[in-house]
Amino acid sequence: MTSENHGTLKGDAALVMSPSGSSSQGQPHLPSTSKPIQELPDELIQAGWSKCWSKRENRPYYFNRFTNQSLWEMPVLGQHDVIVSCLRGLHCAPLHRIFTFISCRLCQVDTPVTPTTPTIPISPSTPGTKPWSSSTEDKHAPPPLVYWDLDVQTNAVIRERAPADYLPPHPEIELQRAQLTTKLRQHYHELCNQREGIEPPRESFNRWLLERKVVDKGCDPLLPSDCDPVISPSMFREVMNDIPIRLSRIKYKEEARKLLFKYAEAAKKMIDSRNATPESRKVVKWNVEDTMNWLRKDHSASKEDYMDRLEHLRKQCGPHVAAVAKDSIEGICTKIYHISAEYVRRIRQAHLNLLKDCNITDGAEAPEVQDRLVYCYPIRLALPSPPQPRVELHFENEIACLRYKGEMVKVNRNYFSKLELLYRYSCIDDPRFEKFLSRVWCLIKRYQVMFGSGVNEGTGLQGALPVPVFEALHKQFGVSFECFASPLNCYFKQFCSAFPDTDGFFGSRGPFLSFSPVSGSFEANPPFCEELMDAMVTHFEELLERSSEPLSFIIFVPEWRDPPTPALIRMESSPFRRHQLTVSAFEHEYRSGSQHICKREDMYYKAVHSTAVIFLQNAAGFAKWEPTPERVQELLGAYRISGRSLASPGPSSTGTGGAGGDRDSRMRQDQGGGSPMEKSGLDTLSV
Repeated sequence: MTSENHGTLKGDAALVMSPSGSSSQGQPHLPSTSKPIQELPDELIQAGWSKCWSKRENRPYYFNRFTNQSLWEMPVLGQHDVIVSCLRGLHCAPLHRIFTFISCRLCQVDTPVTPTTPTIPISPSTPGTKPWSSSTEDKHAPPPLVYWDLDVQTNAVIRERAPADYLPPHPEIELQRAQLTTKLRQHYHELCNQREGIEPPRESFNRWLLERKVVDKGCDPLLPSDCDPVISPSMFREVMNDIPIRLSRIKYKEEARKLLFKYAEAAKKMIDSRNATPESRKVVKWNVEDTMNWLRKDHSASKEDYMDRLEHLRKQCGPHVAAVAKDSIEGICTKIYHISAEYVRRIRQAHLNLLKDCNITDGAEAPEVQDRLVYCYPIRLALPSPPQPRVELHFENEIACLRYKGEMVKVNRNYFSKLELLYRYSCIDDPRFEKFLSRVWCLIKRYQVMFGSGVNEGTGLQGALPVPVFEALHKQFGVSFECFASPLNCYFKQFCSAFPDTDGFFGSRGPFLSFSPVSGSFEANPPFCEELMDAMVTHFEELLERSSEPLSFIIFVPEWRDPPTPALIRMESSPFRRHQLTVSAFEHEYRSGSQHICKREDMYYKAVHSTAVIFLQNAAGFAKWEPTPERVQELLGAYRISGRSLASPGPSSTGTGGAGGDRDSRMRQDQGGGSPMEKSGLDTLSV
């Protein structure tokens, strides 16, 4: 959706550098909420602009009948002069500015234009023109609401850093990475089926990627290749939890009875077919026979009786079953890791060959970096970007479709506009937007591959806090930065994310575990991966320990108590913990992880578990952003504003689909079959 940001042309340039050695800064810039009503000049009227009134928002907006563009702010003409020709002039303008330019030029040359005339060039690198708007669109509807505020300026201060040595993204390499990652998923599926006779635990491959990147020292931004230990604790734990069979939540007595029978049968079969010790065979055989006799005799048992019996059987047989399955599961983890390392080698070699063909060599001398404090700025790449191939763009109603070599990625028109704004604020090497479409394609493809291809798979990795909560965090605690986000789900234009090579052009400051702020106020909503959350807490405490400037982190994590996660225990006992509160399950909502592509009615869903909100602050941060009772109440009040009551997202889901279902699938109790690593309703991964 078009936003008030269209009328606000502030870039990051004004806030990149602070005076050397200084970390002081004024209050974050708050977006204007009221605009004086102005009459339209004749030039705007001739260009097709008219002023309309939004009944929903109770304020005026501006609509262009030639281009179907809607803006909250009054459009401005003449901001981009013509360079030699109309075509070259278009190269200079960001996409959302091209509308006004085209309509003005067409009016000047007396070309007849109608609302259905395809007058909008899609990209300088895409030959031909395609219509920006669908003919079925309601041309007089006001622009939809946004889920971000890109006008908020940063208060995060860092030490100036050298450009990163990641290889610049390219659609050809990203396509190869996508194909190999999909193939790696297939290998994982086949190994689980062939060796253990089970389906891979839901989302376990995605959580494996998260956990591996915490310790990976390899060169690929997505796939691990240099990890110690080789065997992933995450993958091993999740596969072992599904041995000998996957246990699911039970609603009815008959389901509980069948589950108990299947578990007993599978445990006996595994012990008989594996190289078990005589003692293990004896214990498992006796307990299975005892269970079978009980099932034959007792027909009046309740669901709870069956589940208690299953719990007893698991405690008796579980250690023996795990002992015989250990080598096989370790073999699965090792095999997947070594295949991943081989794929990384192939991708790296292909990438270097592509750069070499473009006369770009790795090994250029790094520029000198001054030891001074600066306001945080998007991560920069040391190597220049190679020429980009053509990426086609067309729109299907409200969906932007980008295609490269037959591979299509999709994003809502609203979020496509957001990416254009982030690119204009953050990118410094492409003023003509000639590489914009190819970089958007690489960005969306990367997250699409990370999510997986299953229905609703991976959406829990990208969920986000509701907009009112972000507004309260900014207003009450000066928060202007997200520690775990992405260009697709960020609320602020300054954030950390998982993939610096693709995301840096759209505002990412790089992976959070590699980001070392000196001062500022931050929001952290990590993926629900125990290893990542534990590393996050270590990083927080190190930053708070060594900084005397105001530094504050407000962390949102699931309140898992059975058993509690190590990260939650550490934060609750941290000397930097200033306050903690709990938002009860089913009493708050999150935005979907697929918000950039989902329908409006699927934007929000209920949280199926409680959320712990913990304030970690050093002394200066506590003095500046103290969580007083009044401020905390404002934050809790923001949670009570349901997404279903907001004008933009429409009704929310009930937590049964997408990320909500992922959260519910985390079965920390012994009778559950899932892993503790589900992330849902939270900001995206960053490692």
